[in-house]
Amino acid sequence: MISLNHPRLLAWRDRLVPAELDMGWGSFISLGYMAFLFLPLLMPRIASAQWLMPTLAAAALFLPLYFRAYWAKGRELVLLLLAMWALGCALVQVNPFANTLVIYACAFAPHLGSLRTSLLFALAMTASFSFYLIGFDRGAPLTIGITYLVGAACFVGSYFMRENQRKQVALRLSHEEVRRLAALAERERIGRDLHDLLGHTLSLIALKSELANRLWERDPLAARQEVREVERVARDALAQVRRAVTGIRSAGLAAEMASARLMLETDGTAFHYELERVALPPELETCLALVVREAVTNIQRHARATRASVRLQQDGDQVLVEVQDNGRGGDIVPGNGLTGMRERVRACGAELRVDAVRGEGTRLTVRVPLPRSGGLAADALRTH
Repeated sequence: MISLNHPRLLAWRDRLVPAELDMGWGSFISLGYMAFLFLPLLMPRIASAQWLMPTLAAAALFLPLYFRAYWAKGRELVLLLLAMWALGCALVQVNPFANTLVIYACAFAPHLGSLRTSLLFALAMTASFSFYLIGFDRGAPLTIGITYLVGAACFVGSYFMRENQRKQVALRLSHEEVRRLAALAERERIGRDLHDLLGHTLSLIALKSELANRLWERDPLAARQEVREVERVARDALAQVRRAVTGIRSAGLAAEMASARLMLETDGTAFHYELERVALPPELETCLALVVREAVTNIQRHARATRASVRLQQDGDQVLVEVQDNGRGGDIVPGNGLTGMRERVRACGAELRVDAVRGEGTRLTVRVPLPRSGGLAADALRTH
């Protein structure tokens, strides 16, 4: 049996509906409402004897309009909705349930722009369809009532869904801004640290080098002593820079923690993290930061958690990263970013494990071998 999360099915789905809408299979489930077009199979007396072929043709024409409407904006979307409305008007002559197509158009109307514009457009489509329907004595009052009632419900649901999508987009932009500001602040901190570390040291090296040059002819022994002193100062400076860089390595994870806090606490999820400052190569730092980002995004989208935490620590010759929540847990389904996380972790030479208990939450654990030169830096633990 092919899973709905099979990569080929997901790729096909994303070609029909934009992935950034984050609707999953919802757009395909919504097509189930088209079953109302075929109710004359159960109630043949209320439809024309020739209703089936026109209905099949209308359904075939509607599907491209439906999927294109998810991508369209502005004038193109207006034309697509008018085409749906026209199909409904044409089909209602033989099938009284053709109002289904007009209701679909009402559901897409909130994507036209402002609430006022969308509402007026939906009302205009529904009213004009009602006047058109009065000319066909096929239970017009009942059909008109259903069109208004269900059309209004679909319009309201679609409007709130669109507003939620807008908030999600704004939230993602906020996360990017947090990361950008964190990176900027880190660059400024690095500049200050390097200035403090190297400013005095380089001045001392310059003075002692100048002194050694002056003593070279008059007092070679003193000149050699000054050169040895320059060597000692330079080695001390190199050691200080290495210690400073060890602290700098955690900047990527620190930015992700700030972004995770913003994302989760905006949704009402309490967030806590503990980070040991471990000396990591930049590529490994980036890998772990991206894994944490994907895991936190999954918590925000799917877990329905009230608490979440991230922990990074050194465990012997390994680095351990643990992301945990108290959400709904349950079966681990491929997809939801897990495939990408596994590939990314594997490329870093790490191991990923996901444990989930229904009703108790999910725990994601990443173990990665620590480079030989790795170790704990100063200020070993940060807790927030």
